[in-house]
Amino acid sequence: QVQLVESGGGLVHTGGSLRLSCAASGRTFSGYAMAWFRQAPGKERELVAAISRSAGSTYYGDPVKGRFTISRDNAKNAVYLQMNSLKPEDTAVYYCAADSVLLPLKSYEYDYWGQGTQVTVSS
Repeated sequence: QVQLVESGGGLVHTGGSLRLSCAASGRTFSGYAMAWFRQAPGKERELVAAISRSAGSTYYGDPVKGRFTISRDNAKNAVYLQMNSLKPEDTAVYYCAADSVLLPLKSYEYDYWGQGTQVTVSS
């Protein structure tokens, strides 16, 4: 079992920045690939970014490439999402997810989820 708790969401103006954090507890954090997903009202949950267990590989969804950066600190059992140049279309609930597979890209492949944190970008 892995417990995930997100933090860092909030309200920001267009062009602003936020840094999301996800604290993990339970089994060995370094044994899990981590990801950030988001879900806006009326839309499907989409992958924002993912990072492999050793941070050697990362993946970004097309809408956030060049603006968001995913990172992890295995010593602190944490994963982060630095979000820059935010746009109103980035408004969503952001979820942290974990899985023991190398670098899953589909939401159904992830076994553990946080409760989500709201990010709202005003125009």
